[in-house]
Amino acid sequence: MQPMTEKSNARRRTVTIGGDLTVGDVGFGAMQLTGAKVWGDYPDHDKGVALLREVVAEGVTFIDTADVYGPHSNEELIREALHPYPDELVIATKGGFIRGGPEYSDMGASGSKLYLRQAAYMSIRRLALDRIDLYYLHTPTFTDAPFEQAVETLAGMKQDGLIRHIGLSNVSADQLRAALAITDIAAVTVHYNVAVRVGAAVRAVAEEQGIVFSPWHPGAVPGGKDGNSFHAVIDPIAARYHATPQQIALAWQLHRTKNALPIPGTTSIEHLKENLAAAGIQLDPGEVEAITALAPEDA
Repeated sequence: MQPMTEKSNARRRTVTIGGDLTVGDVGFGAMQLTGAKVWGDYPDHDKGVALLREVVAEGVTFIDTADVYGPHSNEELIREALHPYPDELVIATKGGFIRGGPEYSDMGASGSKLYLRQAAYMSIRRLALDRIDLYYLHTPTFTDAPFEQAVETLAGMKQDGLIRHIGLSNVSADQLRAALAITDIAAVTVHYNVAVRVGAAVRAVAEEQGIVFSPWHPGAVPGGKDGNSFHAVIDPIAARYHATPQQIALAWQLHRTKNALPIPGTTSIEHLKENLAAAGIQLDPGEVEAITALAPEDA
């Protein structure tokens, strides 16, 4: 292990995963560091390595990846860039999806005990870890196992020391509750932002249970004609804080949910710094309410 590089961006707060992993309130989603359609290697290998090192240099302590990103190349790039890892760094990865080709239609999923355990072992190997701090079930839908059985498999993996904490990805609120009846769930990641509230019900359960809520595409603000109503509200707030609309969208996530851990992704160091600076924006309650009202929470 190496000491964490001095942070050049002060964090507004921290969140704690599973009661014992404390990380900064804005993580980094590494999915974009792959080829087109999340298939194959990232085209500019050296730039990818440099970006990941800058992520850590900027004080980020949470990186989100998955075995299907590439597949596999995203985890391998993280290891190459950052291993040996700083003590404070938490790397979350996921298993369950299987991809056989460059089209999204080539995606399948397996929730079988043998497959999920093998997937975790391979992620441990690619990332050069002793165990995975946070391991997500990447999808709740399988053709070879019921959801509850897959959750039980992860609970067994935790008991055996393969993983430290269990996460769920892209689940419904009912599935989250069903999983909680089986084992502790430390974090959930779903699609949730100022315009897309697919994960709203999951967010509510996570808030109620003290589970970390890690939205993906968290800073997205719609453009074009469809985005006019959003920009009419968000742009004046952004101007007030000398910020971008995307920074305001990220700041809203942090104000909206007590245990929020958004994972914006980027391939630009400049954009990375903008994302992290959003953590320092202090919105007032009226601004948070105005942004929240832009889309129904049950969408």
